[in-house]
Amino acid sequence: MGIFAISLALSGAMLADQKPATKEGWLEIHSAHFSVVTDGGEKKGREVALRLEQMRAVFGQLIMRDKLKMPVPVQVLALKNDNDYAGLCPLAGSRPTNAPGFFLPGEDRNLIVLNLSTDEPWRAVAHPMAHMLLDGNYPPTQAWFDEGLADYFSSIRVDNKTVEIGGDPGVPSQAPAGNASQARTSSRPLSELLSSAAWLDMHELLTMRLDTPEHREDAHRELFSAESWIVMHYLLANDMLPKIGTYFELVQNQRMPVTQALQQAFGMTPEQFKKAVVDYFQSLKTTLTAQDQISHAPAPFGPELALVVKKVSDDDAHALVGDVMARQPDHSEQGMRDLQSLAQDPTDNEVAHRALAYAYIEKQDFKQADDELAQAAESDPNDPWVHFYFAVFKFRKAKASSQVLESLANVQQGLKTVIDWNPELAEAYHLLGLAELEGGGTHAATDTMRTAIQLSPRKESYVLDLADIYVAGKNWDKAQAILERLKGSADPQIASSARKKLEDLPFLKQYGIEPQRAAQPQKKEPPKRAEAKTSDNEKTDVESENEEPKTKPRAPDRRRVQYLKGKIVSVDCSQAPAATVTVSSGGSILKLHTADYKALVVIGADEFSCEWRNRATSVNYKASGRSEGDLVSLEVQ
Repeated sequence: MGIFAISLALSGAMLADQKPATKEGWLEIHSAHFSVVTDGGEKKGREVALRLEQMRAVFGQLIMRDKLKMPVPVQVLALKNDNDYAGLCPLAGSRPTNAPGFFLPGEDRNLIVLNLSTDEPWRAVAHPMAHMLLDGNYPPTQAWFDEGLADYFSSIRVDNKTVEIGGDPGVPSQAPAGNASQARTSSRPLSELLSSAAWLDMHELLTMRLDTPEHREDAHRELFSAESWIVMHYLLANDMLPKIGTYFELVQNQRMPVTQALQQAFGMTPEQFKKAVVDYFQSLKTTLTAQDQISHAPAPFGPELALVVKKVSDDDAHALVGDVMARQPDHSEQGMRDLQSLAQDPTDNEVAHRALAYAYIEKQDFKQADDELAQAAESDPNDPWVHFYFAVFKFRKAKASSQVLESLANVQQGLKTVIDWNPELAEAYHLLGLAELEGGGTHAATDTMRTAIQLSPRKESYVLDLADIYVAGKNWDKAQAILERLKGSADPQIASSARKKLEDLPFLKQYGIEPQRAAQPQKKEPPKRAEAKTSDNEKTDVESENEEPKTKPRAPDRRRVQYLKGKIVSVDCSQAPAATVTVSSGGSILKLHTADYKALVVIGADEFSCEWRNRATSVNYKASGRSEGDLVSLEVQ
């Protein structure tokens, strides 16, 4: 298996006070939740891993979670040279950002890049790191909560013994995050903003959505960030996190108006709540910027943290650098060139092949992605990342071409391998649930999709797919409940899709098929042409243009996929590649057909066999008569 896999079990742990094994080259330092690749030496690499683990633990304490999930793995690249860092960090205009670290989110993994030539570079990614940890460990909330908590957390400073948190984060003017929606943009201390500007109305703050035109204005956005921060500061200082949970239950799940929910959860009107926060801020104005008066607490752990260190080849490390560049618009072309060079002979680097594969998948260049995946698999067929990217590739290709998912059995088996390797990778469960639905297993798909949602509770696209699974299983009430909730989503695409599905639901329940939403075009009468004559074998241009096609496209197969367990009595391949499998179940005989047994999804055997007799089987099929049907998939035991 290639490098950059998140360690899920640590053995042979090394302690931070041991003498560094090497002073040159690249190293990979594994902690329980982070993988750090660095050219800065073992001591620096260990410190990065330790600080990130400490920050993660402190965040868990803030939201009162004993255990935090990491539904998207995190890869860290820590560079010792300022020029090397400047060559791949985000640009502010045409110049590199002055932030000493940045965060690149991804569906496959999140990337953190740090400049080790600066002090405490990990603090630059505290804000997006807070958003990342919220995504996996806290239910969906309102924007003020997320932004306020992320700003509060971004003030963190940690060393081997103590944690300091709660000061003014002093936000830089250039955003240090790869995701602009998670980056703060204020150019001065938040306490200064609150001292010099009229505060937002509390009702406006608590209902503000980040996609509104008002929020796009710099002054409004800065004030929203500052006020959210001090509200969260007040709530945490007064141990009100349980009351926040009550408030969100009332507002988001019970749809209670903000004023009423605030009164019920906190015992205050919006005006009273704002006054309490303002009074709290006035009492803290001096201590927020006085570092010696900020709250200190013992560090959750220190240098005794178990870590694993190993050497990394230059080619593997350079492939990671190329991957980081390829994911950024400002550096994408150079990153792709570097990866292509590493993937060619004589290097033929597996890490570069799979990075290229994912880049091509993102660009919907599926032929190139397929080629790169094949070469990566040839280098290391057991690499879980190759299995994961293969599944992503198959799903993206099927969606882009509106075709059925290919290699269903291989996709499912590969995803199960990925889940065994990383049981917290939410997207692997999501794709497996969709694959199980494609194979007709609505019960298995439901359980798998629920696991994906538990791991990533804010991923509304997962919840929308769960509604589709309920529809496929004719669990109408549960589907409708989900769609009713999602139609009010802050994500316009999710909300629009949920509304459309709700509109289609009554028709689907009654007739078993989705309604034809688009009006059928009216057949046009060709205009009459005076004295226009053609021979029997000729057509005018107008007639050719308006002529209806002789064949109509085949309607999609809307038959319900059914499940059956039984025994194979016989297999008839006399009309190969077509085949008929006779299955006995509960005293009944069912003849199941496939047009091409070579293309049939087969589980439990390497390939379909015309010699099967008296074999236990489980089949998914679509009925075509009382005792006949068409095979979807077949499993032999």
